[in-house]
Amino acid sequence: MFEGVYTAIVTPFRDDGEVDYESLGRLIEWQISSGVAGIVPCGTTGESATLSEAEHAEVITFVVERVDKRAAVIAGTGSNCTKTAVELTRRAEKAGADGALVISPYYNKPTPEGIYRHFLEISGSTSLPIVIYNVPGRTGSNIPPEVVERLSALENVTAVKEASGNLAQVSRMAANTDLDILSGDDGLTLPILSVGGRGVISVAGNVAPAWMSELTKSYLAGDVRRALAVHQKLRPLFEALFIETNPIPVKTALAEMGKINLYFRLPLVKMAESNRKELLKVLKELSLI
Repeated sequence: MFEGVYTAIVTPFRDDGEVDYESLGRLIEWQISSGVAGIVPCGTTGESATLSEAEHAEVITFVVERVDKRAAVIAGTGSNCTKTAVELTRRAEKAGADGALVISPYYNKPTPEGIYRHFLEISGSTSLPIVIYNVPGRTGSNIPPEVVERLSALENVTAVKEASGNLAQVSRMAANTDLDILSGDDGLTLPILSVGGRGVISVAGNVAPAWMSELTKSYLAGDVRRALAVHQKLRPLFEALFIETNPIPVKTALAEMGKINLYFRLPLVKMAESNRKELLKVLKELSLI
């Protein structure tokens, strides 16, 4: 069901701190014209942690309407509160999203059984395809492969975004489930494709959507040499976009490219100048600015 590049799109803000829908609309048009398979609003890169529930719903509705079926929309609907995640997922379904990206509960650090029941509750509340999001660096806990295998038996659990960095774990999922495995780490997209992955939910796609699309399409078409060449070309960008906490560098890059206004909601702040210079160097080398 899910294959290719799905850009974890930023949420641009105006100087008054409100969502900049005009810039968001332009970003969406650029993404679609660059050949991405889909857009993922309200994920970590979209600063979902600082959006109110009303804003969350408004952003997803805006993205769905602007995309207008020209690409898939996988709405970020996760929360560490199961009840909230259920409500956000239902709202995304009502808005017309094509899927829901649901993060494992953060901060709570539930047991494997708690993680399973969290996703079971959300799955049972919607007909949307569910993409499990495993990112231990953000949540404080890993979703064990056996839990993913149990969840794969649910009809509408169709994919997993894997950002554990554990290729052995990804390999096991590919062998033991029929889920679409999407990389949650741009730098591991190529290795994850090589063990059975189908694509990536990408941060780098915000600034280099055509290249990220070429990387995945080349590999899936059997042109491994070309995919590797694009991977190596973009490797410095992958690293630079995480020189500070995501989405600080990617929003800084987009601002330098003239795509958005540079504004973060606290507790995120502007980059340290030394890191900003490193980022700008990479962007210039890739002729992105």
